[in-house]
Amino acid sequence: MDLSTPNRENLEYMINYLADNLQVVNRGLMAPEDYDLQYYDQIKEMYDMVQMKGQLSVSEIQAVVSELGKFRKPVE
Repeated sequence: MDLSTPNRENLEYMINYLADNLQVVNRGLMAPEDYDLQYYDQIKEMYDMVQMKGQLSVSEIQAVVSELGKFRKPVE
């Protein structure tokens, strides 16, 4: 999959990958539709880091989940 192009499908793929690899129990916190394409590059950086690193410590998982929370669309 070519993730170099910012589009909805790629964003959804990365969010789902991160949710799986970060072992997020409450998947509602990482619903792909809650993330805006304007943050594509930042989310891609986190995706690349998690993919490259493989195994993350508990504190690293918490940090990534916290950082991803900053890119969620505001609740209306």
